[in-house]
Amino acid sequence: MALSASDLQTVYSLLVSSLNADESVRKPAESTLSQCESRPGFCSCLLEIICAKDLAPQVDVRLLASVYFKNSINRYWRQRRDSIVIGNDEKSHLRQKLLLHLREENFQIAQLLAVLVSRIARIDYPKDWPELFPTLAQQLEASDILASQRLLMVLFQILKELSSKRLSSDQRNFREIASHLFGYIWNLWKTDVPKILQHLSGHMHLNQEDLILICQRWLLCSKILRQLVISGHPSDTTVPEDVAVVIEVCPVILSAVQSILPFCSSLKEGNSQLFEFVKQACTKLMKVLVKIQDRHPYSFAHGLVLPPVLHLCENNISSPESEVLQVEQYLIQCMVMVKSILECKDYKEVLTGRVMDENISKWEQRKKNVSLSVADTLSKVLPNERVVQLCNVLIRRYVILTATDLDAWHQSPESFHHEQDMVQWTEKIRPCAEALYITLFENYRHVLAPVVVSLLQEAMGSCPPAETEVTHRMLLKDAAYTAAGHVYYELSSYFSFSDWFNGTLSVELSNSHPNMRIIHRKIALVLGQWVSEIKGDIRKMVSCALVSLLEDPDVAVRLASCRSLCFLLGDSNASEGGLNDLLPTCWSACFKLVEDVQEFDSKVQVLNLISLSMEHAGEKITPFAKYLGDFFQKIWEESTGESLLQIQLLAALRNFVCSLGFQSPICYGILLPILQKAIDINNPDELNLLEDGILLWEATLSYAPLLIPPILDLFPNLVGIIERNFDHLQVVITIIEDYIILGGPEFFNRHSSSLTKILDVIVGNVNDKGLLSTLPIIDLLIQCFPAEAPPKIHGTLQKLIAICLRGGNDHNPSAASVKASCGAIIARLLVMNSSFLAHLTSDPSLSLLLHQAGLSIEQNVLLCLIDQWLDKIDNVSTTQRKTYALALSISLTLPLPAVLDKLDETLSICTSIMSGGSDETSGDDCSDTTSSSGPLIEGFDYSNIPCKELRRRQIRASDPIKQLSLENTLRENIQTCASLHGQEAFNAALNRIHPTVLAQLQRALKLA
Repeated sequence: MALSASDLQTVYSLLVSSLNADESVRKPAESTLSQCESRPGFCSCLLEIICAKDLAPQVDVRLLASVYFKNSINRYWRQRRDSIVIGNDEKSHLRQKLLLHLREENFQIAQLLAVLVSRIARIDYPKDWPELFPTLAQQLEASDILASQRLLMVLFQILKELSSKRLSSDQRNFREIASHLFGYIWNLWKTDVPKILQHLSGHMHLNQEDLILICQRWLLCSKILRQLVISGHPSDTTVPEDVAVVIEVCPVILSAVQSILPFCSSLKEGNSQLFEFVKQACTKLMKVLVKIQDRHPYSFAHGLVLPPVLHLCENNISSPESEVLQVEQYLIQCMVMVKSILECKDYKEVLTGRVMDENISKWEQRKKNVSLSVADTLSKVLPNERVVQLCNVLIRRYVILTATDLDAWHQSPESFHHEQDMVQWTEKIRPCAEALYITLFENYRHVLAPVVVSLLQEAMGSCPPAETEVTHRMLLKDAAYTAAGHVYYELSSYFSFSDWFNGTLSVELSNSHPNMRIIHRKIALVLGQWVSEIKGDIRKMVSCALVSLLEDPDVAVRLASCRSLCFLLGDSNASEGGLNDLLPTCWSACFKLVEDVQEFDSKVQVLNLISLSMEHAGEKITPFAKYLGDFFQKIWEESTGESLLQIQLLAALRNFVCSLGFQSPICYGILLPILQKAIDINNPDELNLLEDGILLWEATLSYAPLLIPPILDLFPNLVGIIERNFDHLQVVITIIEDYIILGGPEFFNRHSSSLTKILDVIVGNVNDKGLLSTLPIIDLLIQCFPAEAPPKIHGTLQKLIAICLRGGNDHNPSAASVKASCGAIIARLLVMNSSFLAHLTSDPSLSLLLHQAGLSIEQNVLLCLIDQWLDKIDNVSTTQRKTYALALSISLTLPLPAVLDKLDETLSICTSIMSGGSDETSGDDCSDTTSSSGPLIEGFDYSNIPCKELRRRQIRASDPIKQLSLENTLRENIQTCASLHGQEAFNAALNRIHPTVLAQLQRALKLA
């Protein structure tokens, strides 16, 4: 039932009640409002409440109404199939009323209204709301300061929404909008700049409220200009012409920055609101220039744009005035700009061969001209001496630790460590300076490498290893080490790391004064960065140093050492490190570190080091298995409810099991209880833990010498896992194979019912890829348990018969492979348990299944299967060909007259396979789905082969398909066929065979 104007008071009362602190009042109101959301007229009632002048003081109620309105638009505005939507008449009413009430005095509600309009515009413009922009433009022309600010807020949100649409038609619409709006917005922006500057300089005094609104309006214009220039034009790297507005806008924006920036000094002690505006304005304008350069690099390279922008940014970084240092975010944007210009690929000269196409030639020539122009600009603005100065400034002024940094380190070493790693480089001045330094070095490495080496030597000379006072000299050495660490790949050509480590770093590490934590932490990080250059004997010394730093009193130093040890272990030269002797000390320090840290990232970092060290050591960790196991158990118990940490712990346990190899049973006491919880689908954290739990389960089975009862008892968990979804199908198949191979009859007798459920769920419900993964398991079951398995999985076997007999696109390789593999399994069943197959094919339930599958079978199902084997024999692997041939041979013994009709084809195929020698080669056929390993070799020592692999080879070697002789089987079955059908009928059928094939058959049987 629709809501009307008479329900307005009711909706208002519900909104008021939903703000009540009393839960008994609030909950029913929220429930009723939730029910009203989908009713026609609800949004109209909300908009009336939002726009009601007499409710202006009721900000909280109007704000809540705005939120409900926004949610309703998200849910019910867009036309969706089989869902409730707002009617077209109500939509039209809401659009008109919204545009008439955009002059909202409350800022929060005005923001929400802007978002509301933009969400509707994204869906309705231009088809259902063509009047949107003309109406906004008309209102802007005749608006006061407040109204214009609010209208620009709406316009910005609309443009933000529309610019994010990616369809080519939507982008064309946006470009058309941009072409109409740009002139007005650009003129308004230029008009407001003098007003703001005159007020800041004291030549004009505006009302404070009006001034703030003008400033806000001007910032909105800046954001809109950015949208219009960036999204309103295709990137100039994709079109042959420059974007003219870039060359028009950028110099004026740069001039505005230069005019506004000096006021930072005069306003800092005065008007805090204007001071914040000036900082924001300079930062936003520089961000606009950065975005334009990224979008339109060729146009930005114009002589009126790039040279002055680069000069200003470089000058602000190298020789900043006091006002620049007060605006850190602006200074960051200057660094971002210089970095973007230096690493811009479109400014790099590309060496190409001769270009024949005229259009491509023009394009390449344009790019070459831009590259030359930018190179000339860089040589003038950044000559070598300025590059050296900029490099020195970055290291000495911005990379160096500040008093604020040291205080943060002292307050929380752990948080300080992670902030250095996790903070975005564009958010803080030091990481931004480091990023710019790296880019600068990559562009001028031959100029800067000697400079960095000289700075490093200067810093080490001015602050000898014995100095422990925290002075500027120590902080400069820390910064110099940072610089050397970032560009190790180049500095290794200028000095020897071994000499540096032995002469300075190792001496500094031996100084245990608390203040040396600054240098110790940086050395730990530098050792991780230089890891690829650490080779030979020095590697053992570095390993000892890092393990020693793991025991440092300062957590930040220990975490830095932990990270670098991970790099050391992950390096290709890790085997040279001699870490195995240090493992007990390393693990002891890691265990202590896990207890001392609080943050998730810290614990993950330590667990990662333990995992890598176990992987590195391999079976050498066996003597320490209990030590490590107790640690894992303790962390698991302490991390209850912290699923993200437990995920990392499960990954570490997997490495633990893999490292122990076939000694892994010594850790079952702690491993199996954890594994049971991880794979329990009723566990509250199942969603997070299950995937890693299954992988741990698979690793446990892979390295199990035998299956003990507790591991056997885990198998029923697979039923719930596979019934939920097939996300983990591949691993589940591997686990089932491991149970069959290792568990043998004991496993099958205990869990055949669970296995039957799993296969029944999979077959018929997965795609061809999933089915191809599953079929080898069914084949293995019949091979290992030919008498016991088929009756248990008769339902699955019936589905396979249906797959064999179904039609379909045989040109689809995946579907053809599925049919061939299903046919091979049924063929194996005929060879190994022909009586059961006869029972299965005569079962009425199979006829019902085939009927439900839309298959109309007029003749005996066995005859249909024979036809399939005859038809698909050329599409199968070598092993499957022999299986098919054996099944066809056995089919000759069926007491069915139609067998004689197929005698010529059957014998021709069997003769072809015998002549091809598949009886000898099939045992080594790599397509054997039960194993990729080779057969047993007589006289080979198998004592060192793992139990699972040995059992796998034994199963393969004992495969009856491999053992049976096709020649002997065929000879016996031909005799049986002749006696069943009479010699005369048999000879008549035999005479239909081509004489050449018959001669080959006689030779093959005689040779056998």
